[in-house]
Amino acid sequence: MKAEDLELEELVDFRDGALSLHGRRLVLHSLHAMAQSRKDLVEMVGLEQARRILTRSGYFWGNADAAAMKRIFKWQSLSEWLLAGPRMHALQGAAKVVVRSLEIDEAAGHFKMEVTWRQSGEAEEHLIEFGKSDNPICWTLAGYASGYATFCLGKDIYFIEQKCRGMGDRVCTAIGQDAASWGDELAPHLTYYQADDIQGKVKTLTVELRKKTQELAKHRERINLLERKSGTPFVEVRSESFSRVIDMANRVAPFDSSVLITGETGVGKEVLARYIHRLSDRAANPVVAVNCGALPETLLESELFGHKAGSFTGATHDRVGLFEQAAKGTIFLDEIGDVSAGTQLKLLRVLQEREIMRVGESLPRKIDVRVIAATNKNLAELARQGRFREDLYYRLGVIEIEVPPLRDRIEDILPLVRYFVGKLAERLKLPDLRLDSTCLDYLQAYHWPGNVRELENAIERAAVLCKDAVIRPEDFSSHIVHPQYHPRAEGDPLRRSLAEIEQEHIEMIMELTGGNRTRAAEILKISPTTLWRKLKQYERQ
Repeated sequence: MKAEDLELEELVDFRDGALSLHGRRLVLHSLHAMAQSRKDLVEMVGLEQARRILTRSGYFWGNADAAAMKRIFKWQSLSEWLLAGPRMHALQGAAKVVVRSLEIDEAAGHFKMEVTWRQSGEAEEHLIEFGKSDNPICWTLAGYASGYATFCLGKDIYFIEQKCRGMGDRVCTAIGQDAASWGDELAPHLTYYQADDIQGKVKTLTVELRKKTQELAKHRERINLLERKSGTPFVEVRSESFSRVIDMANRVAPFDSSVLITGETGVGKEVLARYIHRLSDRAANPVVAVNCGALPETLLESELFGHKAGSFTGATHDRVGLFEQAAKGTIFLDEIGDVSAGTQLKLLRVLQEREIMRVGESLPRKIDVRVIAATNKNLAELARQGRFREDLYYRLGVIEIEVPPLRDRIEDILPLVRYFVGKLAERLKLPDLRLDSTCLDYLQAYHWPGNVRELENAIERAAVLCKDAVIRPEDFSSHIVHPQYHPRAEGDPLRRSLAEIEQEHIEMIMELTGGNRTRAAEILKISPTTLWRKLKQYERQ
């Protein structure tokens, strides 16, 4: 491992509101709040004691980071382990640290490092509350560097600041050496490091953290295993109605009973089917989906059951059907309400006998497959009308799960919207893509007849059309953010003039842009002068 390879996002873990560095809890602090704390500390205990406290705090911090670096990584050399200290300090926002020189002679016990601290947060803290100082004031930075190097080398190392922004210098610089190399120059600074056995405490904590890290690793492995088995592909679910759907799916998944998923187009029936398969004992085997409504009867039969070469024109070779391809897995029959009476009879035999017969063959073949079907139609009503076999309906619907439309689970709209924005930011290579808060009320008020599928398509359209990577109301189709305009478009279109349609469209764009004529003119692709003239004309009508 090399120090330059360290990246903050790979070191720090954020879970449930807690930041941690491989088991060690971290907290972000405001620079201004720390400046106030520094001021209070100086006023309460005096400048000398405040410096001692802050130096010791930095020393402990450096010790702890050095221990963490040793615990987490295997370093190419002692030098790389030492260089990781400045890198860690920079990643944590203390300062931009530049190592100007590094000399190590382990045999002779010699160490010397010169660093530059650019944009020192500590110097800024001091300047905020005290103004310009007569002496260097990056006490925590010096303590950190000393503590880190001391832990790495196993001997006392002290960093002394030479220049400081707090004194008016352009940058802060410091030199770190072993006590012998400093000689008498070290004496005035030693008092700020005198304290309890900090390094001993860090070593004890390191041992405890190592044990905790091992325990957490085992615990996380168990969690990951459970997530692979039972993790949900659904975005955060807030509605009670959809929570019941997921609960039902969780309960039926372990069993091989047939499942019928009902609901409007676009509600996510196939997503739910794949979720059930993922939780089942068949998860390691394939899930095969077929849209029964998209294929004519003869082709659907061949797709489902396969065929023998020569069984019909164009059948030049034997074909394995989808039921056989889904062996030991799951077959998902979407739009099952659209299949013909003949295919219904064949499907009934499959469910009853657990065997299929290829087109052109007379030899049945046993299958081991779970059947999940879906439809946006009312099969019970179709069965009563004689348009769907009642016995097949009961076979398919051993367990029936109805997925509610999006308009009946408004609470789930915003989590879905935010998920789709994040997904599109990655797919469309728009890392700064975001949704303006003015869109939220519109998106929750719209009734979404196309459900989740329509929502996703609407967000993608808005993402493609938006400016400066910010999705605003005017980037959505007018019927979504301004549905009240729809009734005006109803009636006989032959009775509406071009001028009326133009006025309606211009007024709609003006409302969607909050009366911003410049933005409205851009959308309408006319000049602001032309827009102003037309609006004046409408006012006179």
